[in-house]
Amino acid sequence: MATYAIGDIQGCFTSLTALLNRIDFNPDRDRLWLVGDLVNRGPDSLQTLRFVRDLGTAAVTVLGNHDLYLLMVAYGTVRARGKDDTIQAVLDAPDRDALLGWLRTRPLMHLEDGFAMVHAGLLPGWTAVQARALAREVEGALSGPYHADLLHNMWGSEPAAWCDDLRDYERIRVIVNAMTRMRFCTPGGVMDFKVKGEVTKAPKGYVPWFEVPGRKSADTTVVFGHWSALGLRIEPNLLALDSGCLWGRELTAVRLEDRKVFQVACPGLTHGKLKPS
Repeated sequence: MATYAIGDIQGCFTSLTALLNRIDFNPDRDRLWLVGDLVNRGPDSLQTLRFVRDLGTAAVTVLGNHDLYLLMVAYGTVRARGKDDTIQAVLDAPDRDALLGWLRTRPLMHLEDGFAMVHAGLLPGWTAVQARALAREVEGALSGPYHADLLHNMWGSEPAAWCDDLRDYERIRVIVNAMTRMRFCTPGGVMDFKVKGEVTKAPKGYVPWFEVPGRKSADTTVVFGHWSALGLRIEPNLLALDSGCLWGRELTAVRLEDRKVFQVACPGLTHGKLKPS
C-alpha cells in the first residue's frame, strides 16, 4: 500500500491518467491525496470529477478555490467569468446534482499521520490541530441545509487576517481564504490576494506563508498546491505540489512514505490567454 499526493489537476484528466499509469496506481491497494482544484480551465473537468468521486475511499481530496467557484456558479451565488472556464459540462451533466453534492461534502483540510493537506496554506498563528477544527466549521456549514446561504456570503477578501473573536460569515471567509487562496502574508498573518507570481514578487512586508518565522504548523508536514509559480518544492515540513500541469509543465505525485517524486509532462493549454491562478 502506498499513498500518493498529487498536485492541482484542474480538469487535465489525460495527464492524471498518465500519472496514475506511471505510479501503477491500484485503488484496491493504494490511496490518492489530491490537493484540490480538481476542475476548471483544463479540458476535462466533468470526467475528472466523476473519476475522483468514483474512487470512493481510495481518494481524499480537499477543496480548492476553483472547486468552490464551481459550487458558487452552480448555486447562483456568482456569475461565471466566461471564456476561461471549463465547468459548463459539469453544470449541464445529468448527474450534476450528485456531483455537486459530493463536492460540497469534501473536506477543506485533511490531517493524518503527521501530514496536513490543504489547497493553499495555513495562517502562521494556527497549529495544524487548530486549523483542522476551523476547517470543520466550514465543512459543517457547506454540507448542511443552509449551504446556499454560505456560498452567497463566503467570497471576498475581507477580513484579511484571523482573530479569535470573528463570528459568522467573516469568520468563515478568513478560514476559506487562508486555506484556498493565500500565498503571501505578513508575519502577523495579514493575507495578500493580489500577487500570484514568484516568491521574489512578494509585496513589501509580506513573505510566503510557509516562511513566517515561528509558524505554528511547522511541526507538521503541510501538503499543498495552488501556487504554480512556486512549482514543486520539497522540504522537511513542506510539500508544494502545483508544478504547473495546466501551463504545459508537469503533473506531480509524491509518495508520502518515502517522498519519491513521479511526474508526467503535460500538454498545457493551446490558446495562451490564461494567467496562472
